[in-house]
Amino acid sequence: MKTIKFLSMAILAGSFLASCSSDDNSPEEINEEETITTMTVTLTPDGGGTAIELKSQDLDGDGPNAPVITISGNLAASTTYNGSIELLNETETPAEDITEEVAEEDDEHQFFFVTTGSIDTVTYSDEDGDGNPVGIEFSLTTGAAGSATLAVTLRHEPKKPNNGTLSDAGGETDITQTFSLTVE
Repeated sequence: MKTIKFLSMAILAGSFLASCSSDDNSPEEINEEETITTMTVTLTPDGGGTAIELKSQDLDGDGPNAPVITISGNLAASTTYNGSIELLNETETPAEDITEEVAEEDDEHQFFFVTTGSIDTVTYSDEDGDGNPVGIEFSLTTGAAGSATLAVTLRHEPKKPNNGTLSDAGGETDITQTFSLTVE
C-alpha cells in the first residue's frame, strides 16, 4: 500500500514538473536591421520646376570609405519644396527598396530633420496609423539667400508621440546624413 502511494505521488509530482516546464520551443521572432546604402532626398518646388536631388551613397556600409555625397543644384530662396525620401540597399542585385519596408512598418520608424541657416521649416506630410509623423514625404521652406544644412536621420522604434527632436525620440539610428546646401 505504501508503494502504491509513493508511486502515485511520484507520478503526480512528475506531471506537475512537466507542466511547469519553461522549455518553450517557440523561436523568438528576429527583426533584423535593414541595410541601407543609399539615401536620396528629392526636393521638388511647389508648383513645379526642376527637382533638386540630395544623395548619400555608402556602398561599403560600415567599411572604411566615407559616403559619397552629391547635391544636384542649389535651392531657391523663399520657396516651398515637396520632399520625398528613397532608401536603397545596393549590396543586393537588383537593389532592394528599403523605403517600402519603412512605409509598411511606419509605426516603428520616423525621419527627423535638423536644419540650420536659410531653411525656415520642415513639415511632415505623412503619418502612421496612429497619426504620428513618419517623414517619407515632407515639405521644406527656404528663407533668404545664404547657406544651410539639412540633417536627415531615420530612427527605428522611436518613442511615439515625441516632440520632434532626436533627443526625445530614443530608438536606434538606421541612417543619418547632413547635406550642406546653398540657397540663392
